[in-house]
Amino acid sequence: MAVKIAEIVETLEFVSDIDGVKDCLMAQQGEYWFNIDVSKGSGLKAGDKVRVIVERVD
Repeated sequence: MAVKIAEIVETLEFVSDIDGVKDCLMAQQGEYWFNIDVSKGSGLKAGDKVRVIVERVD
């Protein structure tokens, strides 16, 4: 069973290339902020709206 800890729906402020292999996504919503690396080629760019859900999975 998964327990939701946080859900962030926000516009990406920053997308950066990491060694040509990954993209680093960053945004802030109130007290929450995230910095997540995803595989290159996601097509995401600054200004795109995303949803990040953090859950504890047993």
